[in-house]
Amino acid sequence: MPWPAPAARAALHPARAALTRVPWPSTVAAALVTGYVTLFVLAMVHTSYDTWGALLILPALMAIGTPILARIAATNPERDVFRLLLLAMTAKLLCAFPRYLMAFVLYGGAADAKMYHQKGTELAAYLDQADLFAGVHYDLGMKVAGTGFVIIVTGAVYAITGPSLIGGFLVFSWLGFWGLLLFWRALQIAFPEADTRKYAKLVFFLPSLLFWPSSIGKDAWMMFCLGLTTYGTARLLDRSFGAFACIALGSLGTAMVRPHVTALAGAGLMVAYVLRKRPQQASALGPLRTILTAVVLGAMAVLMLQQVSTFFGTDGTGGDAVNQVLSETSRRTSQGNSMISATAPEDAAPRFSLNPAGLPVAVVSVLFRPFPFEASNIQNLIQSVECFALLVMFIRSWPRLSRLPRLFVQRSYLAFTAVYTLLFCWAFSTINNMGILSRERVQVLPLVLVLLVVPAATPARGPAKRRSPPVWRVAPGQWGERLRPPEVHPVGRVGGPGRPEAAASSGSPPPCPPPQPSPRPPSQSSTLPSSQPSPRSPSGPPSAGRRPFPRNSESQSPFQGGSTAP
Repeated sequence: MPWPAPAARAALHPARAALTRVPWPSTVAAALVTGYVTLFVLAMVHTSYDTWGALLILPALMAIGTPILARIAATNPERDVFRLLLLAMTAKLLCAFPRYLMAFVLYGGAADAKMYHQKGTELAAYLDQADLFAGVHYDLGMKVAGTGFVIIVTGAVYAITGPSLIGGFLVFSWLGFWGLLLFWRALQIAFPEADTRKYAKLVFFLPSLLFWPSSIGKDAWMMFCLGLTTYGTARLLDRSFGAFACIALGSLGTAMVRPHVTALAGAGLMVAYVLRKRPQQASALGPLRTILTAVVLGAMAVLMLQQVSTFFGTDGTGGDAVNQVLSETSRRTSQGNSMISATAPEDAAPRFSLNPAGLPVAVVSVLFRPFPFEASNIQNLIQSVECFALLVMFIRSWPRLSRLPRLFVQRSYLAFTAVYTLLFCWAFSTINNMGILSRERVQVLPLVLVLLVVPAATPARGPAKRRSPPVWRVAPGQWGERLRPPEVHPVGRVGGPGRPEAAASSGSPPPCPPPQPSPRPPSQSSTLPSSQPSPRSPSGPPSAGRRPFPRNSESQSPFQGGSTAP
């Protein structure tokens, strides 16, 4: 039975034909808009602005971020970058909702975000009524550095968006996304040989980086400021404009919240700058510029150390002060069901050794714990799966990691990454709680992932060598003398009158016209007189005028023995 024509098929199935004429993209978009408006109206009726305000803030953040992503993608050589970045921003914003549910449903509001929301709401109300030109006099009830600064940032956000708890989660999550984007751009600038596509997928979609820096608090702010500092570092190593502005703003933002992390990033920056590859054609002002940069970085390092000492309330910045800070950190985090190791009650502030021999254990503890068998709840179990996956990826990338020491000079951005990672693991290995360690780890994961995209070693390929033809080595006279171009003889034919010149048997060399006689050395000349015919050609010309052919083991040409004496 023949298959019906398209018109006949349409007549048989009118419903299917109608479905094919529907503009599905426009229909789906209209359905989504209608559903969103309906949800917004219902939320305004049944909830407060604390909830339905998020439905206004979410599309506003998408509308602000989409043109910026389009501009970045337009100048990026990789394919489908805009789609990848837009998907990453959407996923990061959506992760604010499960982060909110974890803090206020699972933990019942026992989170720092609740305090930041309350204090930020009060500050936003004051900013709405205060005369900003006359000066702001507001008592936070605490010092500005640390928690107080996050309250100021939250109040500034609420002054623009209004006091919405879920909306605040969305804004901080959006801020954390731009920090991840700056890490990605830094890799493209300072290490273009790396697999930036793989790095983008890791840094934008790693569960820890999606989830933890998506709430009101220090994590999202630190992610943004560390990304800005790293971006400035990449521009400095690449000798690009605006590097110091990015470094200064990023370092100021991190120093106001966690100055010890700023000191770690500064140490990595100084090492990377020292190892930076010198230009092939240095200008006359190059040495002066290097000296000024070193002075500026040194001054920043001194300010960082002073801020760390003030933040932790220690005397000086020596080994005793560092040990005091680490011990106090371990004591404060030794609580809850996720405690790593129990401490004795009388040991309020245990001392830690500053010996670098314990660095490998610190790296494993900070980057790859908890292990699956250490999980005490479902949150730790999920985190252990991610840590185990990272451990497997590092083991598989070991051949690439072995190239790092040689790449430190060629790409000093890797030196910045390695130094910051090692110092961070050493400093944060004193945290004695798995949950706190999982949140703090996000400050180093974007740079740790750089080590997974180091390109594999490629063998050096020089110019293609031409293979010389094989050289055949034979005994002198084995194949006879070199043949010369034949000449036509007016009379006489080899093989007798009326016969062809040569009729070689099967397997013998092809017949050759008689060559012109050539002189022979005395040792190889024939002893027969020139008038005596060859034994194998009695009626032919003299044998002295012919040359022997190569021997053949299976069959022999009738002209092969013409030049040999009988």
